[in-house]
Amino acid sequence: MKAVYAIFLAALLNMACSSGSSEEKPPVVPPSPTPTFTVTLEKQSISNSEELDAATTHLLTLTYNVNVIVNSSYSITLNGNRLMAQSKEKTVEIPLGLQAGKEYILQVVEGAIIAADDPSVKAPAFTLKFKTISKEESDQTYTIPAEPVTASAESAKKLYAYLLSQYGRKTISSVMADVNWNTTCAEKVYKFTGKYPAMNCYDFIHICYSAPNSWINYEDIKPVTDWVNAGGLVQLMWHFFVPKGEGASEYAFYSKDTSFKPSEALASGTWENKWFYEQMDKVIDIILKLQNAGIAATWRPFHEAAGNAIAKQQADWTKAWFWWGMEGAEAYKKLWRTMFDYFKQKGVRNLVWVWTTQNYNGNSSSYYQDSNWYPGDQYVDIVARDLYGCNAAQNKQEFFEIQSTYPTKMVALGECGDGESGPAALPGDFWNAGALWSHFMVWCTKEQNATMTMCSDDWWKDAMNNANVITRDQLPNLK
Repeated sequence: MKAVYAIFLAALLNMACSSGSSEEKPPVVPPSPTPTFTVTLEKQSISNSEELDAATTHLLTLTYNVNVIVNSSYSITLNGNRLMAQSKEKTVEIPLGLQAGKEYILQVVEGAIIAADDPSVKAPAFTLKFKTISKEESDQTYTIPAEPVTASAESAKKLYAYLLSQYGRKTISSVMADVNWNTTCAEKVYKFTGKYPAMNCYDFIHICYSAPNSWINYEDIKPVTDWVNAGGLVQLMWHFFVPKGEGASEYAFYSKDTSFKPSEALASGTWENKWFYEQMDKVIDIILKLQNAGIAATWRPFHEAAGNAIAKQQADWTKAWFWWGMEGAEAYKKLWRTMFDYFKQKGVRNLVWVWTTQNYNGNSSSYYQDSNWYPGDQYVDIVARDLYGCNAAQNKQEFFEIQSTYPTKMVALGECGDGESGPAALPGDFWNAGALWSHFMVWCTKEQNATMTMCSDDWWKDAMNNANVITRDQLPNLK
């Protein structure tokens, strides 16, 4: 009996020791196996100390011995500015924002490039020093045509020549009208900063309501002539309102709100065709008035056509958001070319044509490029992009993707402002990062900041005093 009791006590003691301990020993983790390979840089598209032409050098390509990926937790910088890189198998492509006549140091820290098969294997740090030749030394400065595609009026030639002369040197400031046919926001920018934007953008959005005794009268071109006489440049665009349905008295431009289709607009005898040409004739009448007054303008119709239709994974929401894109790329291009040819037929010679790309919608992993929506070089002078809430690095990425896709066109920031993802990049910041937009145009808003625009008061103070930004007082006389 004593023996049994002793065994019972020993068992209890053993349980108490095993369950009552406050410090459990950690499990034994076997050591990580030593990698059996290394990541080695085998080739680079730019050599150390090389002299480059900034006009033709847009990418640095690094080729490694194994498949690699970019680790965004680590930085790749050019003269201290962070770059965005993309990998594909053994190569890494790094877009560069180069300016003529400068020296550069590109740095890839250890860990920024890692093996695709084993992320613990890091490519070693890499530093590259090079410089760009001056504008005078470059024989590629004028790869962009010296003449606009259709603008033969003297005023338009002067406008286009000025835009081209500043491209890559400085960016031209612009602001949207308070919706349609005024300079309200520009006046508020001046009142707040002491300077006017160089350009003012007017929208034909309400042309369907326009009449001499109506609340809006585009026939009165004084809001434009006054601006030009004060030394400003003119931008025109068109949110093209159409009836929600046949005989409807309410209008829309979003595809979800109307049955109006591009193919029907181009089909003779349809109500859509009648509306399409009636509205174009109204706009043409105003543009010809401006032309007769010696005024030229950039012209940006049918913008953001692809919308979400270029998504790689299609769903109910992956549609074009404007009616002019609702039937796809081919129908859209026919619409653009029809307008272009009709304007030309009617004698319009004072417009610089601006096409707006969606450019992967900022995410090439989820969206295709919309280059198949491009109307063609013979129909476009400038390619624009609309960006909201994008930082300097994102501006740079967009700029160089667009410039690489359309190398014979100037590239502009068609619209910009704060967005859900954050504030708009300061012009000085996106310029220093390498986004050398021909011009930027800030959108309007009803929110009560000092300028009634989608950029903050501090943004405007910085922009209008930046050495790389052209304001109205700095413009030459283009009359």
